[in-house]
Amino acid sequence: MARIGYHASHEQFPPSALLRQVRQAQQVGFASAMCSDHFHPWSENQGQSGFAWSWLGAALQATSLTMGTVCAPGQRYHPAIIAQAAATLAEMYPDRFWLALGSGEALNEHITGDRWPSKPERDERLLESVEVMRSLWRGEMVNHRGHFVVEDAKLYTRPLNLPMVVGAAITPSTAQWVAGWGDAMITVAQPVDKLRQVVEAFRSGGGAGKPMFLQVQLSYGATDDEALRAAHEQWSTNIFGSAVLTDLRLPEDFTSAAEFVNPEDMTSSMIVSADLAEHVERIQELAALGFDEILLHNVHRNQESFIRDFGSGALPELSR
Repeated sequence: MARIGYHASHEQFPPSALLRQVRQAQQVGFASAMCSDHFHPWSENQGQSGFAWSWLGAALQATSLTMGTVCAPGQRYHPAIIAQAAATLAEMYPDRFWLALGSGEALNEHITGDRWPSKPERDERLLESVEVMRSLWRGEMVNHRGHFVVEDAKLYTRPLNLPMVVGAAITPSTAQWVAGWGDAMITVAQPVDKLRQVVEAFRSGGGAGKPMFLQVQLSYGATDDEALRAAHEQWSTNIFGSAVLTDLRLPEDFTSAAEFVNPEDMTSSMIVSADLAEHVERIQELAALGFDEILLHNVHRNQESFIRDFGSGALPELSR
């Protein structure tokens, strides 16, 4: 069975609260964690956006969980700096930190004032970033001129074991592409038939035998109505396709796009229920596609009761 992890949402909670939550998650049996890496939240309703890399050092020290984040090198972050940051965490916490890399979203990357590239350009930039980062991790002197410039850079603090590089993919075409360079893949939950296509594309593209991570959004509340209200209030801005999610620039743009999203629409993009058994059944259906790790993101603000109830009523079933 897949390992079950906890997603720490920087868009929704202050970093201090996320530290408490990730400690509680470990105490009840979550085996791992991941966090988002945003400059802006998706909406004003979410209202936070702490710096993931500061938090990761504290969270890895505060727990014994394996942990990772999804990052977009090349615009907001220079790839050499991400290589240094990841190497530092991997040196301090051996075999506990993984790094997922994606092509990014204008929501976070536009702050540099640079032009927002097309998806093919962003993919080229991402692959260049991966190659540069791996060269730095090998201790090479790196010079590079492409979508970004690196000049006479050498990384002196390097871990004994390099961090796992996980390719982020939502569509089958991207999944097939990241299989060629990623040590693993991370994707997000979709209807089972669509998710199966992503898995098959990753495996056929060279990912057979490589680990697969799945982020699952859900809303768990005391009643079904409460869970639905919370899903709509917190995450209605996030149910659109990847083209919309990557190209809008500001939280208010997402709020405008979600103006006509109804609460009932949320059930097509996440698990919404007060019934632990329903959550377990739906998660097991997704896990059956062959995922090695499933990271649960409860979009409801009731993290304490979610952690408590899933720890006692869901994790034992999911671990069988």
